[in-house]
Amino acid sequence: MSKVDLKRELKHLYQASAKEVVQVDVPTFQYLMVDGKGDPNTSREYAEAVEALFSVAYTTKFMVKKGARGIDYAVMPLEGLWWSDDMSVFTSNDRSRWKWTMMIMQPHFVGEAVIQAAMVEVKRKKALPALDALRLESFTEGSCAQILHIGPFTEEGPTIQRVHNFIGARSVLAGKHHEVYLSDIRRADPAKWKTIIRQPME
Repeated sequence: MSKVDLKRELKHLYQASAKEVVQVDVPTFQYLMVDGKGDPNTSREYAEAVEALFSVAYTTKFMVKKGARGIDYAVMPLEGLWWSDDMSVFTSNDRSRWKWTMMIMQPHFVGEAVIQAAMVEVKRKKALPALDALRLESFTEGSCAQILHIGPFTEEGPTIQRVHNFIGARSVLAGKHHEVYLSDIRRADPAKWKTIIRQPME
């Protein structure tokens, strides 16, 4: 059985430094995605979306592992694209006005057929409201600035501002605010949560 470690292969994108903002190039990847809006701390829609994403992602992993190709891989971390009609809500942390796409990157060898099979299998076992809203989609960001934020989400404002300042000195903001969640927030101390803050730039 072959093993694939995408986090190690893509170290520059999934093991960011907290010391300084850096520029990275993010190529096209495919993601399992679901859209929504509102504060993730209080929105039932958000909780349902995340549960559906992980349920299908892990079911897909085990289907691929047990399948003919016998490839074992680690499920990638949860990621979020965030945006609003007023971009200032990111630095003011007004999450009630945020719109989002939550997503989990899928390896290139995972196709639509296995995703659909995994969704059928999850649906057979669980009644998840967000399941039918999931999709597999390619996404390209290109040139981005990123840094690692350590601490609770409510304290991201200054870190986000550092990223915006970095871009402002070189270019202009483009695309959607992107976060990569490296910590299991159900178990880790909020003061130690690790989140990559990424912002596309022109």
